[in-house]
Amino acid sequence: MNKYLVLYCAPVHVLTAWMETPEAERKATEAKMQKEWQDWATTHQESVRDTAGAGKTLKITKDGVTDSRNDIMLYSIIEADSYEVVTAMLDKHPHLDIPEASIEVMQANTLPGML
Repeated sequence: MNKYLVLYCAPVHVLTAWMETPEAERKATEAKMQKEWQDWATTHQESVRDTAGAGKTLKITKDGVTDSRNDIMLYSIIEADSYEVVTAMLDKHPHLDIPEASIEVMQANTLPGML
């Protein structure tokens, strides 16, 4: 069984514009999406090991630490036999209902000697 890092992305400008949506409309849409996410997670609970929202972003370079923004909203760790299995699970995922949203999948490779 392989582990995959799944990144749920949406452009910063889309999320910024979303916050301008009237609160009642925003909350109703968010509730609908949360239910659809929960339904998806329940369907795939045998494979999804972890899902969490991405919080405040800090960028660390040799010159120091600065605030930053990126398109990553959430992540999941999924265990599956292949990329094909993971991408089939993510086909029509509710996250893709967000304008310009995408989902990135990469195999998590264990590096010997790394903790």
